[in-house]
Amino acid sequence: MLRLTLAALLIATPAHAADMAFFVKNLRSQAVAVELFSRDRKMSWPGDDQVFLIEPNSQKSVPISCSQGENICYGAWVNGNDAISAGVGPDNDQPCDTCCFICVEKTTETIDLVE
Repeated sequence: MLRLTLAALLIATPAHAADMAFFVKNLRSQAVAVELFSRDRKMSWPGDDQVFLIEPNSQKSVPISCSQGENICYGAWVNGNDAISAGVGPDNDQPCDTCCFICVEKTTETIDLVE
């Protein structure tokens, strides 16, 4: 009985919060909008229907606080034309094998957005 109680506590314990960053390089000739999405819970960054806007041929560091081990995917699209998109797209509904990362404390993942 004690083992079951301990196992239930381990499962019910929330994941530890982690601070990590994404370094987004926009190598396109157009500005892009970027949003980060959790695949494990209903959460996005920056949130509140906002996006990270990255000007052409520039880069931005995007710090987030996420749950340790959480799957974070990026969606990116040409600002003003979401038909041209990358990653999981603006609605987090596109398949993507290479656009998701695991939340790990004090790490930085790089995202290269190309033409």
